[in-house]
Amino acid sequence: MPRYTLPAIVLHWLIGLLIIGAFALGVTMVDIPGITPTKLKYFSWHKWIGITVLGLACLRLLWRLGNKAPTYPASMAGWQQRAAHGLHGLLYVLMFAIPASGYFYSLAAGVPVVYLGIVPMPALIGPDPELKPLLKAVHYWLNMTLLTLFVLHVAAALKHQFIDRDGVLKRMLP
Repeated sequence: MPRYTLPAIVLHWLIGLLIIGAFALGVTMVDIPGITPTKLKYFSWHKWIGITVLGLACLRLLWRLGNKAPTYPASMAGWQQRAAHGLHGLLYVLMFAIPASGYFYSLAAGVPVVYLGIVPMPALIGPDPELKPLLKAVHYWLNMTLLTLFVLHVAAALKHQFIDRDGVLKRMLP
């Protein structure tokens, strides 16, 4: 069974872990009442992770454009191959769309984004109280879509590992 390259494997797992961390922080921080130092710290960390995911997604996309993905096993049905390809495409879109929507939501809320507390990100839009709730909703629903697709992705990988036993998961294991 052909495997992904080491850079692809590292980026896959690193981005996956960062997304899980950003999601957990996002769920936690919005449930903290009021404005507290902890809440502000979590918001900063959440943004920093989002920017990092966006940067790593750029690297991953560049890698992907220059490297073909390993083929699926011949035993895998054509519809499953198309579904896997579509799911992966949607995951790529969300790796870009979610950080971008969060970034624009912060700017619309009038909150600058400063990566790692050091590097100010450009303010591409100014504060916009009318756009803010729309961007908040977009960010939320993109995340809920990602959660759904993540569950499908993991379920499919586990199905291939424990039911089909076709080696698909091994292509991405370190």
